[in-house]
Amino acid sequence: MWLDQPRNPNSPLAGLKVLELARVLAGPWTGQILADLGADVIKVESPEGDSTRQWGPPWVEHEGERTAAYYHACNRGKRGIVADFRGAEDLARLKELAAGADVVIENFKPGTLAKFELDYQALAAANPALVYCSITGFGQDGPRRDEPGYDFVVQGMSGFMALTGEPEGAPMKMGISVSDLSCGVWAANAVQAALLMRHRTGKGQWIDMALMDCSVALLANQGLSYFATGANPPRMGNAHAQVGPYGVYPVADGHVILAPANDGLFHRLMKLLDRAELAQDPRFATNGGRIEHRTPLESAIAESTSGWTQADLLAACREAGVPAGPINDLDAVFADPQVQARGLQIELDGMPGVRSPFTFSDAELALDRPSPRHGEHQPD
Repeated sequence: MWLDQPRNPNSPLAGLKVLELARVLAGPWTGQILADLGADVIKVESPEGDSTRQWGPPWVEHEGERTAAYYHACNRGKRGIVADFRGAEDLARLKELAAGADVVIENFKPGTLAKFELDYQALAAANPALVYCSITGFGQDGPRRDEPGYDFVVQGMSGFMALTGEPEGAPMKMGISVSDLSCGVWAANAVQAALLMRHRTGKGQWIDMALMDCSVALLANQGLSYFATGANPPRMGNAHAQVGPYGVYPVADGHVILAPANDGLFHRLMKLLDRAELAQDPRFATNGGRIEHRTPLESAIAESTSGWTQADLLAACREAGVPAGPINDLDAVFADPQVQARGLQIELDGMPGVRSPFTFSDAELALDRPSPRHGEHQPD
């Protein structure tokens, strides 16, 4: 039924069978990670197709199909079939695929798939070893269980937007769908943990992943700052809440990032900028003092950096061992010799992409398939 198609046998998840009942981003991102790691992922789409196929421009023309670039960003490495849950023949086919699968990924609202007996309880009855990963906005329980989950909304609800942006500016979302993407990364991690547990117990299980949970979990030091003080951390633009100096500074031809995150690095930067008086100022002797007196210190550093060119200041920082970098547009990102050396930009059958960032000493990624055309494969 699975029409096994060998992938790279030296990939970590070679032989793993994944049925993806997911669309848009978080679920497909999970599936793409597993596919890059070598799993055989069958993406199931409705007759209308994943809605991201139409999320353009920009568009990509590939093998006679015009599809939004967005779709290709999260569906690499999969095989694709079309199924209508309302059709008895299609539904029976999906249940047969699930019976032979190691993993099912789905991101429908809670309770939706139970109507078609595609929920965990129904599928696990026929396949007790199944690892079933549900991805929703708010999880399978709680008062928001039935609310739809959208990345932008969750970025606001989880605290991200209260922490992002200039202090006097409007709240700001990130330039990527961080709630969706982080949930996909967490979910791929959870799936592999459940598979390791299955190796010990012989049993599968149901994984409940929520965009809201994953976003709140990423609050990290800002969450602990709130717990420690009881106060909401403010938006700080490009400054760091707990480290100073640490931010974006002007140069004659643009900006640079400087991140001297300890006393030694701070002294190196002051020497480099010929500002020994700042290094000797008792107000700036410790990180705590530099945070307390952040405004005059930042102003003094900005005054000094503004006379440098970006290239000269970055070269001086590299020589002195001070963490620093440019603010790259994407053309500069993919032209960066380090990005090129690491092979992060890939091309599969004429389709460009960004590879998953895994590098193994004794395994390889399975980078052998572009995103599937709508319904390009059909199981027997």
